[in-house]
Amino acid sequence: MDSIDEITITGIRAFGYHGVYPDEKRDGQEFVVDVHLYLSTARAAETDDVVDTVHYGELAEEVAAIVSGDPVDLIETLASRIAEAVLARDLVQFTRVTVHKPSAPIAVPFADVAVTVSRMKADR
Repeated sequence: MDSIDEITITGIRAFGYHGVYPDEKRDGQEFVVDVHLYLSTARAAETDDVVDTVHYGELAEEVAAIVSGDPVDLIETLASRIAEAVLARDLVQFTRVTVHKPSAPIAVPFADVAVTVSRMKADR
C-alpha cells in the first residue's frame, strides 16, 4: 500500500437494547458510534469514483443496523462487532471504533461512557 489515509464518521446514532440489566434489554436506549477507517484513498482520488473507496453512507447504515440488531451485554462486544464489519471491506486495513452509551445506568452524574476498540486486518 502506497499510502494510509483516514475516513472518519462520528456521531452515528441508533437505538439498541444492549446492557447487563434487564431493563436495558427491555427499554433500550440510544447509542452513538464513531468509526475511523484507515485505507489508501489514492485510487479514489485518481478516478473520482466512489467504487474505489468505502461508501461512508452505506457504512453508517450498516453500523446503525448492528446497533439496532441482536442485543449484547457489553458495549465492548458491540464495538468489536462493528469493527469486524468495517474490516470486512476489502480496502480497510485498520479501524478504530468507539461506542458511546450516554444513558448508561450510573448512579452519579456523568457526561458519557465509551469503549474504543482498535482492530487491524490480519495478513492474508
